[in-house]
Amino acid sequence: MPALLPTSRSRRQPQGADARNQMPPDHAVVIAGGGPTGLMLAAELALAKVDVAILERRASQDLVGTRAGGLHARSIEILDQRGVADRFLREGQIVQLAGFAWTRLDISDLPTRHAYGLALRQSHIERILADWVEELKVPIYRNVELTGFAQDETGIDVTLAGGETLRADYLVGCDGGRSLVRKAAGIDFAGTSPTLSNLMAEVEMREAPAWGLRHDALGFHGLSKTESGRVLVVVTEATLTRTGEPSLRDLSDALVAVYGTDFGLQNPAWISRFTDAARQATTYRKGRVLLAGDAAHIHHSVGGQGLNIGVQDAVNLGWKLAQVVHRISPDSLLDSYHAERHPVGARVLKNTRAQIALLRRGEDGLKAARDTVSELLGMDEPRKRFGAMMSGLDIAYDLGGGHALLGRRMPDLDLTVEGRKLKLFTLLHGARGVLLNFGKRGGIAATPWVDCINVVDAGTDGVWELPVIGQVAAPDAVLVRPDGHVAWVGNENQHALEETLLRWFGPPAAA
Repeated sequence: MPALLPTSRSRRQPQGADARNQMPPDHAVVIAGGGPTGLMLAAELALAKVDVAILERRASQDLVGTRAGGLHARSIEILDQRGVADRFLREGQIVQLAGFAWTRLDISDLPTRHAYGLALRQSHIERILADWVEELKVPIYRNVELTGFAQDETGIDVTLAGGETLRADYLVGCDGGRSLVRKAAGIDFAGTSPTLSNLMAEVEMREAPAWGLRHDALGFHGLSKTESGRVLVVVTEATLTRTGEPSLRDLSDALVAVYGTDFGLQNPAWISRFTDAARQATTYRKGRVLLAGDAAHIHHSVGGQGLNIGVQDAVNLGWKLAQVVHRISPDSLLDSYHAERHPVGARVLKNTRAQIALLRRGEDGLKAARDTVSELLGMDEPRKRFGAMMSGLDIAYDLGGGHALLGRRMPDLDLTVEGRKLKLFTLLHGARGVLLNFGKRGGIAATPWVDCINVVDAGTDGVWELPVIGQVAAPDAVLVRPDGHVAWVGNENQHALEETLLRWFGPPAAA
């Protein structure tokens, strides 16, 4: 197998991981945007020893507002696959986060070590990710704004707000729903326009608020107490005509329309506006430009899926992009990123639209439909199926027919390896593929690919069980991709193993 080759250009590395106010030098991969998706992608590329840097408009990692409120089970699993889940678990609160149209879905009996969600504000998630990225020595250029780019057959020239340019092999837009990268690449953002507008804010109130959730003909609303003792407001506006940055007057008018009073609203820490617009990039890749996270898909926040699928986008893309940059795999490997993640994003847009429809209470029929769905979700099988969907545990990529494991996330089995007990996810900490042999020791060989994957003889007596699917037959061997999804299931005859290794990990050394 060829060594991990750097690109032909020499690289000028800045001093320190947080390179604020410095002119960025050339890098193999430039990520526009240092939110959760961009940070996770940077970590994945750094683990694969790719020269990667982040361009971030903000002066620091600080956020105004609450943004996302937690991590779902599959995202926690992904962080566990990299050995950093405990950093998040220490600071968050383990709760049953999964829900559908405000019907809570208990996933505590699903087959995963992390059968729960983690309540943790995005500001904390970003801080922990940024600390990890700093440990991995990824430079983050702050107060830097991308304004355009031009790509050719050998790379991409990125233009910054000051007129400076830098050269990269690939550019990844993780720059949010209004992504300049997406717009400059000419990628369509197809979908639906807003049908409702919500205001969210953290405020003080002179009068006692009407705590709790409320539905009415306008939409859904809620008043709750924050950790700081302030009031967290979520309210549906009576009109779509108000756009842009919301004011205190906008919030007051919205509260009066719902509650008949604004409860003596005062001293807002922040106010934000979001809608149920649902849009998705028609392609996640255009030449040397790729999109991930909100730059690739936007939808209403109901269900709390946005941050989570962005992090999962990053983990699907990272190892593939690393292999292309290192010239291990052909450029065409990147096409599988769109093929696998676009359907996931489309499904999230679909289920958020469905939830918004159910949450409207302007007609008796809609209320009846919501009550019926809530009743169905109280039954075990629907609860488990929707719980697995909303928590990301049921994602299955189309990798062909055969064993039920193919394309699904690998269970975190208890293994015995060379006399040691360990969790399977431990083998994924380095973001490398793993070929696990559960049969005769040395019975599975993949010597030409040992630069890309680890071959491990292991034993396990655990039950092989998948969410929704249930128990599956224990195979003799599995090939697990760096993102934790199963690429091949087989036995000692190694049928189709080499073909699968070639597909995902490039040609062998002798080629």
